[in-house]
Amino acid sequence: MNSSRRSFLQKSAVALGAAAFTSSTWEALANAKAKKIVGVQLYSIREDMRADPMGTLTKLAEMGYKYVEHANYVNRKFYGWSAQEFRKRLDGLGLKMPSGHTVMGKQHWDESKKEFTDLWKYTVEDAAVCGQEIVISPSLDKSIRTSSSLFKTYMDVFNKSGELCQKSGMRFGYHNHDFEFSEKLDGVTLFDLIMENTDSKLVAQQLDIGNMINGGGVPAEILKKYPGRFVSMHVKDEIASAPGHGEKYESTILGTGIISVLEMVKLGEKKGGTKHFIIEQESYQGKKPIDCVKEDLEIMKKWGYVS
Repeated sequence: MNSSRRSFLQKSAVALGAAAFTSSTWEALANAKAKKIVGVQLYSIREDMRADPMGTLTKLAEMGYKYVEHANYVNRKFYGWSAQEFRKRLDGLGLKMPSGHTVMGKQHWDESKKEFTDLWKYTVEDAAVCGQEIVISPSLDKSIRTSSSLFKTYMDVFNKSGELCQKSGMRFGYHNHDFEFSEKLDGVTLFDLIMENTDSKLVAQQLDIGNMINGGGVPAEILKKYPGRFVSMHVKDEIASAPGHGEKYESTILGTGIISVLEMVKLGEKKGGTKHFIIEQESYQGKKPIDCVKEDLEIMKKWGYVS
């Protein structure tokens, strides 16, 4: 997911998860849901979703996808639909949405009151309506990345978001790009600071094995360094980027690039605690995005991860 994606951002949710969840309750819930999920990040087909969201979701269901991950929540709507309307359409297609991406930014936390604004409370409520298990923030504002003390303070906000999500039976999550591995504060990478200053019972990690290599991260090393911390993975492969792309690598069809994707998926299962495997492809080398995600799914089937 790149920077352009960041522009994409009820009480009924309380009824879905009214009781407050303790850490032990969450662990029991996580164990009960410990099944493999293979889905697609809808940012992979962002133009299709913009032009014809219902038609595109229908195509995904016909391909054999059972799970999707959103990348568009704006003014309490998912791709133009309210949470209730979007859930109804997903249900009608036999699709589920275990996770979704909405950047948790400065506008979501009131520092003077030490509490979340209604904007973030609504985000969590609407995620619960849609049946999400994880509410994922896919970026960190640059202003937070200027000092280790400020950064660590914001990690406490991450933990508080985890507590808020638990009240609706969910978990808060974070999704990496590349800067978490290339930027350091007091000699420590931002990614290590995230891992060291968040409560694993409250904050899940979604490891994007493609994004990280642009920042010098090595997927296998991170999965081994922090065992059990990666409930979700963005399954992605990379090739050398075309001139003018702005990054060294760009994503491509699974199994055709430089990442040992199948090995990383297996390592995620064995070491990372990974249960959600979310396919994402952002560059297409001349192919249609919808054809790419179909091919990616077929490869996951060939690898035995989709029945």
